[in-house]
Parts: sequence; structure tokens; C-alpha cells
Amino acid sequence: MVREFQFPDFRTAMTFLNRVADLAEDQGHHPEIFNVYGRVRLTLTTHDAGNTVTTKDRRLAAAIDALTES
Repeated sequence: MVREFQFPDFRTAMTFLNRVADLAEDQGHHPEIFNVYGRVRLTLTTHDAGNTVTTKDRRLAAAIDALTES
């Protein structure tokens, strides 16, 4: 499960990623993160389930989506 986000600058992207980090820690499930300037790509899979998409991934994705809607 991959989603890309575009932000106006690196600082805004990092602010978003810090919020994602808080969600990930709360849920005990961590995305793969790519960040260059204002472009962020998050990849969610569950490694201990054979790198497939599970409920953990869907739950974290929904929480991340909610960040972008607020």
C-alpha cells in the first residue's frame, strides 16, 4: 500500500512526518518513509505477514488520511 503526498517545502513535510510518527508509535506499526524536499511517499505492509497488506496497514492508512483532511 503506497501513497504519495506533496507539500510546499521540506519543513512542512517533516511536520507531517512527525505526526505520522506519533500515529505509528501509538499503533505499533511503522511505515517505510521516503522524503525529498516536499515530496513524501509512505509504504505500508506487514512484514511478519509476508509483506502483505493487513488490517494493521489499513488502520494506519486511515489515521494518516485523517491527518491530511484536518
